[in-house]
Amino acid sequence: MIARTHDVGAVALLLTTAVWLELGMLPTATIIACLIVNQIGALLPDIDQASNQLWELMPADRLFSKFLNKLFGSHRTLSHSILGLVIIYKISEWLIFKLINPSFVDPGLVFGALIVGYVSHLFLDLFTEEGLPLLFPIKWKFGIPPFRQLRIKSGKWVEKYIIFPLILVYIVWFLINKW
Repeated sequence: MIARTHDVGAVALLLTTAVWLELGMLPTATIIACLIVNQIGALLPDIDQASNQLWELMPADRLFSKFLNKLFGSHRTLSHSILGLVIIYKISEWLIFKLINPSFVDPGLVFGALIVGYVSHLFLDLFTEEGLPLLFPIKWKFGIPPFRQLRIKSGKWVEKYIIFPLILVYIVWFLINKW
């Protein structure tokens, strides 16, 4: 999937999760922080790609991206696995609760928003032709549907003209009916 599909997919799952958990009214600062961190989480699994939009936000982006590309070896390895999710979970849990002042923003909700974004990315990538190495370092890749020939190609017409618009329609429908 391309970045914008991951962006809207993360927002759709974040809204669904917020209503499902019955969070009610939240402070504006918490909502904004959750939306920002959710988008970071949506792009985080692709950190192993030099073209990831997150690199543009960092100083020395090319140096870090080249280092991580060599470390990961290729795209869709550790960062697209259950092991990668657990590592990100532990690092971000520690980091968010250290960095965020709970007097202004709820760090638990911000942490949850990041993980929701990350999980939405993995879920959407299950539908792509490449699939995911969920059991990394075992190279077996999982996908939906199980037959690779029936899955979609990232960035092609099915994603651009069917998947992306359907997620947008879901978000609009959801906001109208649940907000």
